[in-house]
Amino acid sequence: MKHYSLSKSTGTLSLLVAISFVAPNTTLMGQITAPADSLPSQVLDALFIAEVQDSAYPPKVLHAEPLYIDLIRDLGARKGEREWNVGVGLTDNLKYDSYTALVEYEWAPINRLGLEIELPFTFYYQTAKDQDSSAPGSKLNGLKAAAQYTFLVSPKAKTSLAIGYLNELEMPEFNTRSMRPTGNNFNPFFIAAKRWGNNWHTLLYTGPEMIRHFDKKKWEHIFQINTNIHYMISGTRNFIGVELNKEAREGDFDMVIRPQMRVGIAENLLIGIVAGIPVNRENQRFSTFFRLIYEPSHK
Repeated sequence: MKHYSLSKSTGTLSLLVAISFVAPNTTLMGQITAPADSLPSQVLDALFIAEVQDSAYPPKVLHAEPLYIDLIRDLGARKGEREWNVGVGLTDNLKYDSYTALVEYEWAPINRLGLEIELPFTFYYQTAKDQDSSAPGSKLNGLKAAAQYTFLVSPKAKTSLAIGYLNELEMPEFNTRSMRPTGNNFNPFFIAAKRWGNNWHTLLYTGPEMIRHFDKKKWEHIFQINTNIHYMISGTRNFIGVELNKEAREGDFDMVIRPQMRVGIAENLLIGIVAGIPVNRENQRFSTFFRLIYEPSHK
């Protein structure tokens, strides 16, 4: 996500805009100052999108980024963009609860290339009274590093395409008092995103996961298909939407529906709220997740 200066508030909206007349090669630059609420939503959308896409080079298309399985960087990222994320979540499993926490930093060292490092933690609390059942041990899940490159940006078609790779070294439980990795997760992925008009956004994030378990000396194969649809509120970065997170593994298929919303609480600070509803409650029930997003200013 990029730092934007445009905001919709009870104050006034001041933007430098170019107004093109019928006469060819004639452009008038002027200052528009008006109460934000008095401008039609179509005007707010056009100005907001123009600021994101046309305020700098190279071209970039505004897309809504999912909150649970998020992107490594904005699609079409521009050099110098960066972002901090802090996330916390709770999952109600059948026999225990799990509490998740993560810290991640993402940045764009060059145009269209995004990099990310992440530390995800999980803490378990047993709820079942069954003596034979026990919760897993709390741990740092892994050391994550990822890269994403946007190879197609089409403002005319409002479409972006990207490829990427995520690698995670899985870590042991805290009670083992060891820092030796227990496995390695290889995860190439493909992303396709399109904006329909000014407000509706769709995105596909998909790819295989190949996990090598060092202790068991075996491989585990998973295929992810994450589809998303969001509606972005006119003239803002706020949206509502849903993620459909789907996994296929060894003849088993699981899907979690994640309704969500994102709200800007300051010019460079946003909060995302996500609920998780599994379609088949084999092991997991309801879950919640919150993401705090901070975007330092950049040139």
